[in-house]
Amino acid sequence: MSRIGKKPLELPKGVTASLSGQTIEVKGPKGTRTFGATDDVTIAIEDNVVTVTPRGMSKRARSQWGMTRKQIENLVTGVTTGFKKELEIQGVGYRAAMAGNVLKLSLGYSHDVDFVVPAGVTVTAPKQTEIVVEGIDQQVVGQVAANIREWRKPEPYKGKGIRYKGEFVFRKEGKKK
Repeated sequence: MSRIGKKPLELPKGVTASLSGQTIEVKGPKGTRTFGATDDVTIAIEDNVVTVTPRGMSKRARSQWGMTRKQIENLVTGVTTGFKKELEIQGVGYRAAMAGNVLKLSLGYSHDVDFVVPAGVTVTAPKQTEIVVEGIDQQVVGQVAANIREWRKPEPYKGKGIRYKGEFVFRKEGKKK
């Protein structure tokens, strides 16, 4: 039995779900998201409660059971509260600023890095050393944050670079004389 899959998922107020075949569409105050489930599971919507059950007890059906239920839960979370990743910039002269739909990063290179923000994601820079990525799709928000971090990962000697908020960077001792 899947501990995650067997739990019924209640839809909060203001959220509606519709099912067509194996595709579930969730509408909420922040937007609309869809998810196509595999044929290994059955999705049912009754009285604002979504339930997922496996078709058979094969290993694949049981693994898809919990994953499908979690994906639907992520759809509901995305259209109600959304997802958010926070990044910190550390280093002398390192800073970020928004200019329209472009995030301008000064990261110690000979030129500024211009990161074009994709559709469906909101990027803000409340301070010069903070970046906030928000959106309704958890995968896209995480990928955009990872792409921004990729420009200057935190290095282990001085800790300079872009890191997730609260991320621990293992520090190394410098070379000795």
